[in-house]
Amino acid sequence: MQLKIGIIGLGRIGTIHYNNITQQITEAEVVMVADVRNDALPAHVQFAQADQVINHPEIEAVVICSPTDTHADYVEQCARAGKHVFCEKPLDLSLTRIQQTLAVVQQQGIKLMLGFNRRFDANFMKLRSLVGEGKIGDVHVVKITSRDPAPPSLTYLQHSGGLFMDMSIHDFDMARYIMNKEVVQVYAAAATLTGGVVAAAGDIDTAVVTLTFEDGSMAVIDNSRQAAYGYDQRLEVFGSKGMALVDNNKPDNHVYYHAHGAQSSLPLHFFMERYTASYLTEMQAFVKAVKGGHELPVSGEDGLKAARIAVAAQQSVRMGGPITLGEVIV
Repeated sequence: MQLKIGIIGLGRIGTIHYNNITQQITEAEVVMVADVRNDALPAHVQFAQADQVINHPEIEAVVICSPTDTHADYVEQCARAGKHVFCEKPLDLSLTRIQQTLAVVQQQGIKLMLGFNRRFDANFMKLRSLVGEGKIGDVHVVKITSRDPAPPSLTYLQHSGGLFMDMSIHDFDMARYIMNKEVVQVYAAAATLTGGVVAAAGDIDTAVVTLTFEDGSMAVIDNSRQAAYGYDQRLEVFGSKGMALVDNNKPDNHVYYHAHGAQSSLPLHFFMERYTASYLTEMQAFVKAVKGGHELPVSGEDGLKAARIAVAAQQSVRMGGPITLGEVIV
């Protein structure tokens, strides 16, 4: 039997999930979609309001890709309707609201998976396995570089929750995922160096964050909203037995050497190209877990922990010093 799925929100991410489910995941089917724009829907898809998707008697799971400020409400409605949920990150911009929503999820006994798709990238999964197998030894430092080719629109920035909650949150989750340890302290420095829409939104576009884990090991993350050469996604793990790294994905791997130097292709331009395969693997994992009754690979609690690190980073910048997670003001 196919898992009957409803989708709320058919923007960029919602369309990716819709296409993956309908074209590549035979164990599931999309029954109904809700979106604020009718013209965003494929002609053969049944259009409905969000509450109709949530309360549809045949739908067993709902994929939520709507704006962030709707996530918590929709997740709670789904939980009370007995629907399993895949929700894009973050669950909310407020830690208190996230905790309230997770309490409802637990009370209702539904499965909730957060959309940290980078965990499902084959390169990062390999580094995680090397760490788990002890090949790196005692891990001392994880270095993550994550830079976008250009800032999003002003409208998006005004509702995103800021760079740490919108962009860096993926890296905070990745650091926890690779290390398989918990963060105890956050120290962040940030600036607005590109001006433009980021400055107009009152946001930051450049940041360096140091995370300290429970055993004293560290992660160093650098972020930028504007890399002239494309989507920069690199990761390095260093430990007592060695080092492993993931470089940027490129359209091809050629290097052209000539009298004046060497040339190669730029990194893939944006996240939809870089993480195409991970979005599919992520949704396959969700469908498999729901259909088989298995534990989810990414939980609501993982989302809460990443959001708490993001809030700690915001507070660290404001206070100009390190913040322990126990000091985070919700």
